[in-house]
Amino acid sequence: MKNILVIGGSKGIGNAIITCLLDNNKVINISRTSPKQSHQNLTHHACDVLKDDLRDLEALDVLIYCPGSINLKPISRLSLDDFRADFEINVLGAVKAIQKYLPVLKNGKSPAILLFSTVAAKLGMPFHASVATAKSGVEGLVKSLGAELAPSIRINAIAPTVTDTTLASKLLRNEKMVENMVDRHPLKKFLNPEEVANMADFLISDKAASIYGQIFEMDCGIVSFKI
Repeated sequence: MKNILVIGGSKGIGNAIITCLLDNNKVINISRTSPKQSHQNLTHHACDVLKDDLRDLEALDVLIYCPGSINLKPISRLSLDDFRADFEINVLGAVKAIQKYLPVLKNGKSPAILLFSTVAAKLGMPFHASVATAKSGVEGLVKSLGAELAPSIRINAIAPTVTDTTLASKLLRNEKMVENMVDRHPLKKFLNPEEVANMADFLISDKAASIYGQIFEMDCGIVSFKI
């Protein structure tokens, strides 16, 4: 049974990850609001990762950083503060968590870190300038820390396409938008949070012990194919 810290597990993909992990692991969630689940293996600490001091932990095997943003605007309407906000939540929050928990992770069992990017870091899309810039920073962090932390701590990232969460609700707010989103993907679907959670579960497991420094595009084919 591993000790797993999920930052941002109250909603969306983070919450699906908690659900996936709870039965077989001790899970600590850090977020501003509490998860909907209650379970003997779940501990919640209320915290704003950007503003508050992170809780000290005695034992930790896995760190999963889930907070993200979808701030889609034309470049002419994106302020520097928009770019700063996206960079802070996606990159600096992850850096803060990694710096805080690196010492205890080094003493963990098969320790691993998992971050989140987006397909927009690979596939140029209109109105994604801010979030794509921030998530490209996440991918650079994975590559750099992969080199720095080897062989003691594994680090990888998942880069999902649109996922059916509250965060993406503006992209899926009516039937026509859902149809268009489905049609854009070669697999004629987009993601649900449970699919991403299953990938996260695999990447932090011993089954993925030789997977390191990788960005996994869960893209339903949109990055690789035009059909």
